[in-house]
Amino acid sequence: MSRGLWITLEGGDGAGKTTQAALLQEWFEAAGRTVVRTREPGGTAVGRRIREIVLHHRAGAPASSGAEEPDIGARAEALLFAADRAHHIEALVGPALERGDVVIQDRYLDSSVAYQGAGRVLGADEIRDLSLWATDGALPDLTVLLDIDAASARARLDADDKPFDRMEAEKAEFHTRVREAFLALAEAEPERFLVLDATLPASELAERIRSRAAEL
Repeated sequence: MSRGLWITLEGGDGAGKTTQAALLQEWFEAAGRTVVRTREPGGTAVGRRIREIVLHHRAGAPASSGAEEPDIGARAEALLFAADRAHHIEALVGPALERGDVVIQDRYLDSSVAYQGAGRVLGADEIRDLSLWATDGALPDLTVLLDIDAASARARLDADDKPFDRMEAEKAEFHTRVREAFLALAEAEPERFLVLDATLPASELAERIRSRAAEL
C-alpha cells in the first residue's frame, strides 16, 4: 500500500487551525479517503496527560511534599512536548501513513520551534534538532501556516470567553516572537509551507488549502 498524506496546520493561538482542520477532513472524506485527525500535544492517551501538564499546570499547585510547586521551566516544557511528539509519531501518525490514510494534524514540530525556541528563547535550531531526533526526522508533506498578528489573535481568544491556557496567557511580546519564528520557518522551507492570511474568510482559506492539497 502506498504511503498516505500528512498535512499539519500551524499558527498562533486563535488562528483558526481547528476550523480549517475540520473543513479539510470533510473534503477528503467526501472524496473517499480515510482521515486520521489528530493534534499535538494530546493525540494519544499519553499525549492527553502531557497536554494537561504543559498547558494547564500552574505555579502554586501542591507538590507531593505538600509545598507549592513552581511553574514548569522552559527546558522541561520543551522536553515534554518532544516526548509527546515521539510517542505520537510512533503510535499514531506513522501507522496511519503506512496504511495509506490522510493525517490532518493540529501542530507539529514547527510549533515547538516557534513557542519554545523563539517564545521561550531556547534557540530554534536546538529545539528543531530535538524534535527531529524524537521523531527520527519525520516531516509532513504539507504545512499550512495560518498567519495572524498577536493583537488580532488575542481579540479572537477574548471573544471565545474561555480561560486561557499557559501559552495563550503569555504577553504580546511572546506571541510576536512566535509569529516571527513561524514566518521564518516558512521562508526557509517554501516547498513544505503554505502561508495564508488567517483573517481571510474561513471558506476562502479552505479553498486555498484544498487547492494545494489536491496538487499532492
